[in-house]
Parts: sequence; C-alpha cells; structure tokens
Amino acid sequence: MLLERYPYYLANTAVFANTDLEVTDKYTGAVATRVALADAKAIDAGIAAAVAAEVPMRRMAPYERRAVIEHCIRRFKERFEEMAIALCIEAGKPIKDARGEVSRLIDTFAVAADESVRIGGEVLNLEIAPRARGYRGMSKRVPIGACSFISPFNFPLNLAAHKIAPALAMGCPFVLKPASRTPIGALIIGEIMAETDLPKGAFSILPAHRDGADLFTTDDRLKLLSFTGSPGVGWELKAKAGRKKVVLELGGNAGCVVDADQGPYLDHVVERLVFGGYYQSGQSCIHVQRIYVHRSIYELTKTKLVAAVQALKLGNPRDEDTFVGPMITEGEAKRLHGWVQAAIAGGGTCLVGGDRTGAMLAPTLIENCPKDSDLYREEAFGPAVTIEAFDDFEAVLHQVNDSKFGLQAGIFTRDIYKAQMAWDELEVGGVIIGDVPSWRVDNMPYGGVKDSGIGREGVKYAMEDMSEIRLMVIKQA
Repeated sequence: MLLERYPYYLANTAVFANTDLEVTDKYTGAVATRVALADAKAIDAGIAAAVAAEVPMRRMAPYERRAVIEHCIRRFKERFEEMAIALCIEAGKPIKDARGEVSRLIDTFAVAADESVRIGGEVLNLEIAPRARGYRGMSKRVPIGACSFISPFNFPLNLAAHKIAPALAMGCPFVLKPASRTPIGALIIGEIMAETDLPKGAFSILPAHRDGADLFTTDDRLKLLSFTGSPGVGWELKAKAGRKKVVLELGGNAGCVVDADQGPYLDHVVERLVFGGYYQSGQSCIHVQRIYVHRSIYELTKTKLVAAVQALKLGNPRDEDTFVGPMITEGEAKRLHGWVQAAIAGGGTCLVGGDRTGAMLAPTLIENCPKDSDLYREEAFGPAVTIEAFDDFEAVLHQVNDSKFGLQAGIFTRDIYKAQMAWDELEVGGVIIGDVPSWRVDNMPYGGVKDSGIGREGVKYAMEDMSEIRLMVIKQA
C-alpha cells in the first residue's frame, strides 16, 4: 500500500513541504495518498543546486557512478512488489503490467550501469593536408551539465528511468518533474537515490502542476530539456526552451501490417496483436492502433481477433487476471469513447466493445474506420483499435505513412525483401519485423519522426544527448 504522504526531493533531500497534491486510486477514484507539491521557489532552488553540482558530478569516476546505479538496482529488487502495487494504484495499471514495468526499470538501470564505464572517445587522424603534418587529435564526451526532465503518467517508473539512469551514468545533475497524476514511482526512485553518496544537488524530483512549472523549460541555466508526453505540449515547450538542447518523445498511432504469408502463424499473430493493442489499457504511444491484414487471410484473422478481444478481462487492476484496467481519468475515457462513437457514426463497424463505464472503456475493435475520423488520424491512447483489409504490400506502406505521427510500425512478413522495403519506406523511428510496434527493449534507440518527436532514448543514445564532444589537438614538437 501507499504511504499516507510523500515528500518531494530537493537537492537529494526529502522535503515534506505540504500535502497539496492528491493522488487518486485510478480504479476507485478515491484519494490514495498526498504528495508535497513544489512551487516556483522550490523549482528555482532545485535548478540552482543542479548547476552547483555540475563540477562534482563531472568529477565522479565512472566506477563511482556505476556504484550508485548498482545500489539503485539492488534496492529496486528489494522493493519490487511495493513498487508494482504503487504503480497499480496510482496509474491503474494491471498488476501484471505493473510488475513488467518494475522489471524494465531494473533493466534500464542495468544498461546504464554498463554504459557508465564505456564512455570513450576517438583518436583522429588530422594529417589530411601538408599544413596538418605533425598534428594529432583526440576527442572525448563530457557531461552537458544540468538537465531538465519531464516524464509522463503512463510509464511512471520506466520512462522516468530512461531520463534518470543515463544522467547518472553520464554525470549530469538534473531536476525531474514527474506527472502530477502519477508521481509516486519517481519519488520512490528519489528515496533510493538519496541513500547514495551522490554530490549534493545531483537530483531534485519536484511534482508540480503544468501551469506552475515553466522554469523546467525556460530557465537558461539548464543545458538540456527531455520531455515525454503529448505532441501539443511537447512542441510548445520546445518553442519556449530557448538555447538549450531539446529531446522530445511524443505520440503515435502505430500501424501494424499482417501480410498474406502469415496464414500458418495466425494464432501467434493474433496473440501479439491483442497484446499490442490492449496492454497498458492501450495507454502507450506505440500501442497497436491501426491493423492492416492482407485480404486473403482477412476474414480468418478478424474472426480470431474478435474472439481473443472478447475474452479479455476488464476490471480491477489488482486482480491477477485483469488485462484491461481503467484509463488514467474518466475524462480521457469519455474522450476516446466519443471518438469510437464518431467512427461508428461515420461508417465504421464496431466488432467488439464500444461501451464505457466511468474510466473503464471496454476493449474495442472498429472495422473500416473512416479515414478522416479522430480514431484513425489522432493518437487514441486507450483500448481502441482499427482493422481493415489490404491487397498490395507497397500500397499499404503508404497507408501506414499516411499519418502525422512516425514512432514505430510492426510488419508481420516472412519475406526478407518486403521487410527491407518496409525498413526503407516507412517514415518511423523503428520498424519491428515479425512483431507488433509495441515491442521495445531498453537499450535500443527509441524515438520518432514527424509529430512523434526528435532525438532518441535508449540509454546509450540518451547519454549522447546529455554530453558534448570535446576535442584536444596536440602538435608534435
């Protein structure tokens, strides 16, 4: 269970400043705990502390940074079930998904522990012309300095970890604003980091309302802003960020293609489509939103998929057999339910689901969704999926590309030439062959193009963003 109250962390220190932020149990709607809410003064102090910690963080030896990260990993393992239950309550995440996220938190920190001692450089041959004779060059990566992180509600542990762990590995102090609806996971990470000997000011974790958190974006003392969230907010923050480097991981409406050669493997394909479409109650930016199935196997695929979706349990996220829990708020459920109803009114056919009770939206599958509908064009971010048939593989790739988003796509095919074509032609950050676009492992480069953002996460790639290349040139005597 959750504690009655939680502090924020300012310059590595727990501060029980107030109990102004109520965190609800997303299934019952009741207040589950209260959290200290940071004001502008606390945020300013956190940024100042991070700036003051730049030099001592930079001077930590790689093995010292690795030791900090390894301590966190040990404590995450010891508090595994506590963190999973907290996630289940504050995010409404089905308990199996919650445990999976704690496992990924550990994976992400483990990758960072390895990468912390691999930060290297390059020896450069500068003798490209007579004037450079006798000159040698070397480059290394140095920490960029104080960073600002803003993490979302849907993966309160692991998406915070994808900012925190690379910063620890690289030697960058930071301030983090967790989502105000789901701050507990990040605060538990903060509690564990506070047990280490990180330099004072190395981190601050400061829950704040969006309208009071401008300093996370606008303060010129910060060298990098990394934001994960909605496209509208992300691009607005980039416009206000000034001269600092900006990394954005935004939304998606991922397409998934099932080619004609998948007939013998449909049971596996359908199992993966159900996972991709409805895990996390669909609240993932790479959840399967648009399914395209070759016409030769369309009817059989549809039949199997409808049966599988109908069998999913909707209910209390703490029940072990629940697959779909509540959306983050009743308002979000109403929004997506409205999109489903509009798609049906526009000519789509509801094959499964379509009903809503409070924040619970039944797993929904819409056939032949109108191409101009919000459910097809925008990011659903909930348990609603569309399905339609296609005839030509190259043409369906253009359909997948017909989106303002470009995060990941999934292609079920056993044809290596079609796989290569998809990799060449799809305007996305990642193409997953033989699985759904929802697949991610925490050391791969992850991010998108178009409205899905700029830059890449994945520990090594985030560390590159959190560093600068510094050159040294030596002239031989």
